[in-house]
Amino acid sequence: MSQESAVTEQPADVETPDVETPDVEILLDAAVRAIGGTPREGQRRMARAVTDAMADGPHLLVQAGTGTGKSLAYLVPAIAHAVAARQTVVVSTATLALQSQIVERDLPRVADAVEGLLGRRPTWQVVKGRANYLCRHKLDGGYPPEDDGLFDAPGPALAVGRLGQQVVRVREWAETTGTGERDELVPGVSDQAWRQVSVSARECLGQACPKLLECFCDVARERARHVDVVVTNHAVVAIDAFEGRSLLPEHDVLVVDEAHELADRVTSVVSKELTVSAIERAARRCRSVGVPTTALDQAAGVLGAVYEVAPPGRIIDLAEGADDEVSAAVVAVRDAARALITAVEATRASGGARAGDGARALAWSAVSEIFDVADRLASGSGVRGGTDVVWLSRSPRADGAVRVGLHVAPLSVAGSLRHRVFGERTVIATSATLALGGTFDAAARSYGLLATEDGDAAAWTGLDVGSPFDYPRQAILYIARHLPAPGRDGLGEAMLEELAALVEAAGGRTLGLFSSRRAAETAALWLRERLPDVPVLCQGDDAMPTLVRAFAADEPTCLFGTLSLWQGVDVPGAACQLVVVDRIPFPRPDDPLSTARQEAVARSGGNAFMTVAASHAALLLAQGVGRLVRSAGDRGVVAVLDSRLATARYAGFLRASLPPFWTTTDRDLVFSALRRIDV
Repeated sequence: MSQESAVTEQPADVETPDVETPDVEILLDAAVRAIGGTPREGQRRMARAVTDAMADGPHLLVQAGTGTGKSLAYLVPAIAHAVAARQTVVVSTATLALQSQIVERDLPRVADAVEGLLGRRPTWQVVKGRANYLCRHKLDGGYPPEDDGLFDAPGPALAVGRLGQQVVRVREWAETTGTGERDELVPGVSDQAWRQVSVSARECLGQACPKLLECFCDVARERARHVDVVVTNHAVVAIDAFEGRSLLPEHDVLVVDEAHELADRVTSVVSKELTVSAIERAARRCRSVGVPTTALDQAAGVLGAVYEVAPPGRIIDLAEGADDEVSAAVVAVRDAARALITAVEATRASGGARAGDGARALAWSAVSEIFDVADRLASGSGVRGGTDVVWLSRSPRADGAVRVGLHVAPLSVAGSLRHRVFGERTVIATSATLALGGTFDAAARSYGLLATEDGDAAAWTGLDVGSPFDYPRQAILYIARHLPAPGRDGLGEAMLEELAALVEAAGGRTLGLFSSRRAAETAALWLRERLPDVPVLCQGDDAMPTLVRAFAADEPTCLFGTLSLWQGVDVPGAACQLVVVDRIPFPRPDDPLSTARQEAVARSGGNAFMTVAASHAALLLAQGVGRLVRSAGDRGVVAVLDSRLATARYAGFLRASLPPFWTTTDRDLVFSALRRIDV
């Protein structure tokens, strides 16, 4: 069933038959039968706890291990609550893959199963950010081409030609799509091509748009006001709560799946960057509508000169005047941008009709974004004891130039999450990796639920429903205690020799999780030379989905990569029988945000290393080792080449955050087990 038919069959606010909502376990059993599954005690426990929390309980944090079936364990209670209370329930995910699974597979099957029991069919709708939808007005020429458009795109003519082909394909698809959602377009197109047919929330003309009644985004949001379940993502939740754009309908319950990523996703949304290229783009857009930009051009030049000499990575203390040149340059940009906002708005008043509205919207959007970031930087909150962290970064661009930017990010989003997300509704937060070191304290702290100097603790409960998998029998956690502790120079020869021996014993079938791109590429080169008969794929060889499919399709193949492989890769069966982790994934020592957070914890008398660095490592390590056992029939070994997991004082905390694998440091035993695994 399509989203549209699911929505239009029976809106949630339409009178429904007076049917008493069945017990959640009856509904859950029906849903499990509908998908051909079997009852799982952990799933039942979770469904009961979710039901109680939605009724009148405190916030609920649920760890549900792989194989529990947590999606059904919250979707069935969510539907039952929405129907009984006539209230929309919002479900938020971190990844596109899970969002698609819920909308395209889980919800239709649950709806089929419970329709007869509820007296009507449950309804749902996806809500995404505006830039994820086609803009009909832009398609019809209501906006000028983007600065990086078809005719001035950098790079060779072949790349420009491909971009043009992609835009033509998008326009052809636009004639048939019913939702206008970017994710519906398969195969997809580049960000550059998509920008030719979409607008951001700032760029949207809103009520002044001549295509308002046909707007894909507005239609989706209007539908969302009348359904039982709205499916969205953490970024939309953050924008709705922190920027007040009312993207989501009113709701009394929020379910956060992949909740271990919530704080980081919110941090990403509210973090900003000020670059010279963005200022120059804003100036070009202002000039295109007849507004002079001399002051902003001069300010951009001053800022660029400061960027050239300022060291990257250092935390910049703007409030105390420690960086006077940076502060002065930022203030000059802010003041020039403020004046341009007024000037662009004046052209709107004098422009008449709708001539040039699209160009003015682009100009206003670009310069107002520059003003907001510069104003935030100039406000002086970016101090070590304040609310923001400010630092300069330098990174190479695809065209060979260097991208320089001044970043501002919140020191913590915990307090904001508590008041703006958890304070407004009941929240059910769930993940396969939510309890670190055997407790939910780290997660609760990141949500602002623990008591602080600024307020009392919020009411919440934690529940670990385990996993149906028999981890001690299905998997071995091997810690290579005999290896030297990893240094800053990357993979040592001893680690590479150990890796080659493990891969050879496993006959390939290896997912390699590395702490850096350089380490992954070094390991891939080493293996290709040492074991020429074992195919080795490496991140960067092709698009990641293509690499994962190739890895899953050919059992002897290995796949090596970095962060994108640590989470979300689901390859059950014989293709993945060995997961290798090169080192404990602590934050980089030169990461300014992590450094500032550790300093803040230390100032308050806490254990900075355990609160920030060790918790970060435990979460990512748990996600990484979780790639091994994905089904009841999986067997294999997780090999950690970092001896600190056995010897360091924090090792117990990290191991307590992992699934309960059978753990050993016996090398011979592990190699023997790898050779014996039934393939």
